[in-house]
Amino acid sequence: MAATMVGSTSASSSCSTRFAAPKKSAGISSKFRVFSTSRIKACADNSPISEADANLKITKADVRGKESQALRKPLTIADLSGPEEGSLLRVAYQGVQGAYSEAAAAKAYPNCEAVPCELFETAFVAVERFLVDRAVLPIENSLGGSIHRNYDLLLQHNLHIVGEVYLQVRHCLLANHGVEINALRRVLSHPQALAQCEHTLTKLGVVRESVDDTAGAAQYVSANKLLDTGAVASSRAAEIYNLNILHHDIQDDPDNFTRFLMLAREPIIPRADRPFKTSIVFSLEEGPGMLFKALAVFSMRDINLTKIESRPLRKKPLRVSGDIISGAQKYFDYLFYVDFEASMASLSAQNALRHLKEIATFLRVLGSYPKDISQR
Repeated sequence: MAATMVGSTSASSSCSTRFAAPKKSAGISSKFRVFSTSRIKACADNSPISEADANLKITKADVRGKESQALRKPLTIADLSGPEEGSLLRVAYQGVQGAYSEAAAAKAYPNCEAVPCELFETAFVAVERFLVDRAVLPIENSLGGSIHRNYDLLLQHNLHIVGEVYLQVRHCLLANHGVEINALRRVLSHPQALAQCEHTLTKLGVVRESVDDTAGAAQYVSANKLLDTGAVASSRAAEIYNLNILHHDIQDDPDNFTRFLMLAREPIIPRADRPFKTSIVFSLEEGPGMLFKALAVFSMRDINLTKIESRPLRKKPLRVSGDIISGAQKYFDYLFYVDFEASMASLSAQNALRHLKEIATFLRVLGSYPKDISQR
């Protein structure tokens, strides 16, 4: 079973968000939604958007003059109120402007309108409620592994995977203009980003503090005009929040890629004239060799598996079984997420799933979609 990561260059964000990046740090609104940690407090306004705000169109610019242009706040569940007008394809992503997910949305759907969301779940719901047309969300990273929350949300919601995109993650060390690298005492970023830059940060001797988002860290440093604090984020975040890039490509491993899934309300029609991938989820009865039998339905038809992920079944996490000799035994019931290289338009894939259905207690096709075959 071979699983390969396909490389791609980090695309600059061509998605329109109808908010201009601030030219000066003085032009940044003090009303930022800050991703808090135990040591980082809110700026001037960290409260959720009110019910009155929820009636606003999600792409309406909050522009009150050149000196008071504000960056769009991420959508919250309370904001999911109604559809948006306009002809641009609207694509939801998790995070704030400058996040790597925004770059992935731009690569997946050039010239789209990117809509930031506060939570992964908010992006799912935004698609379901027709506020946006698509969502682009991370599912796995070549260094950090799987994003388990999004595996769970795929099962909880009725969206379909319609594509995938790989994005190379290139971390930069950012600080306010005029701050020298040897003046830094602490650095903020997402925990995975900090871990991926451990060698560089250790050499600098700085204190590392975790926040919920790389771009959120850059936003916080800029908004508070911190002179002893830097952020690990993208070059796009430096541009948006008017920060200086002290060091490019500070990640320990250059082969750092994140795979994103493209989600929609309706599935696409599978085709056989180009490489396709299919994602499924299933569960099995407990017993010797059950997983082997399930995976054999693909092997006997020469279908290559690119990923398998197991997650405990939440509604029925434990199974108790046993006999007089061994006594009661407890087992986890699992869901198995599998990606394989075949289109549902092919007879071999259809027969494989027909065979698997005879073995599985539950089976669902999450999507059959074109593979990302782009190069770096």
